[in-house]
Amino acid sequence: MDPKQFGRRVAYWRGRRRLSQPEFAALMQRSRRWVEELEGGRRQADPHLSVATEIARQLGITLDRLLYDPVVLCAAQPEIDAVRAALQRHDVITGQCDDSAAEPVPIAALQRSLWYARTGFQAGHFAQLGTQIPALLVDATRAAARHHGDDQQEAYRQLSLTLELTEAAAIKWGDTELALVAGHRAVAAAERSEDSVIMASAARHLADAMTNHGQADAAVAFATAAAHRLQADLVQRGPEGLSVLGMLWLKAAMAQAAAAEADDHSPDALARKVPTYFDQADEHAKRLGSDSNELWTSFGPTNCALYRVAAHVQLSEGADAVAVAAGIPAAAFGRLPRERRAHLLADRAIGEKQAGLRETAVDTLLEAEELAPEEVVCRPRTKRLVEDLLRLGTGSAEGRLRGLADRCGLLR
Repeated sequence: MDPKQFGRRVAYWRGRRRLSQPEFAALMQRSRRWVEELEGGRRQADPHLSVATEIARQLGITLDRLLYDPVVLCAAQPEIDAVRAALQRHDVITGQCDDSAAEPVPIAALQRSLWYARTGFQAGHFAQLGTQIPALLVDATRAAARHHGDDQQEAYRQLSLTLELTEAAAIKWGDTELALVAGHRAVAAAERSEDSVIMASAARHLADAMTNHGQADAAVAFATAAAHRLQADLVQRGPEGLSVLGMLWLKAAMAQAAAAEADDHSPDALARKVPTYFDQADEHAKRLGSDSNELWTSFGPTNCALYRVAAHVQLSEGADAVAVAAGIPAAAFGRLPRERRAHLLADRAIGEKQAGLRETAVDTLLEAEELAPEEVVCRPRTKRLVEDLLRLGTGSAEGRLRGLADRCGLLR
């Protein structure tokens, strides 16, 4: 057991239970210094199993969750660097297989590994992707180079989807340059797959990376061009095709909102174009008929509403964002993956801050943290929100906010 990681888990769950270090020390019948050393990873030996069991009991969690749950740990820089190193490998860049004599991973095994990683992402487990993605990139590249026929085409699909996952994880980690590199590679692999659904899926991820990297105008142009190019085929491809097509228009809407927010000359004119892209997405959501999660898109009427909330926040229209969020049916919200639900709550909290509802914003953030801790305590954008709230003041929510700030690592 890594003492530092164990200490971080203890500190995290102590904060979640709103216990001070002296209070936790009293429950454990130890000194405050003992707690400080434990949480700081400075104790010389791992705690005995009986001690770890007692810690878990006092914190109200299972021992397994205390020892192994990855969701309370943010991705460390070495893990992010390992993903970057995998992207920089000669064989991964060129698509030429290395000289390893190992057989390529069977397609079915590759699909299972990617499914597991993507499912983890939608559950809000972003840190673990830092250890999963490098092997996936190498395995998918080798599969695309060494398989033939239909298996090779499927390998390119899996490679593109793996690169999409890399882009999405990098956005969560706040590394927009890494996201942009992965997004470009995903589009290239998608073209090799000759599958319009995969092409559209990769295009929406690249548009997202462009937007987050400050290239919103380019993102709008790219997403809309991809939508027009692929639309005729996508509408014939059933739920998968409609889902990725709808997501392209949602990404175009977000990019347009970002472009308007960044423009110093005619922001209002740019902002007026945002609803036209949402209208396109809504049309495809209606054709789909219900919320779906085809190709991990979560696309449907509810996700369209989530993106409208995000766009209002981007445009500093906090009251509008709060109103749209309030109109999302609870049942539909509850059916979304945890990552989507926590993301909406984080957006709503930003909108509440913009609307002057700062105490409410704290409670909304705590609700998001309960769903997917990493979406709140690890993401740079959410940490900025917590810092803003600390500066602005939150009245009766100040104590709860400081506990969250501590879990975000902002008070250490």
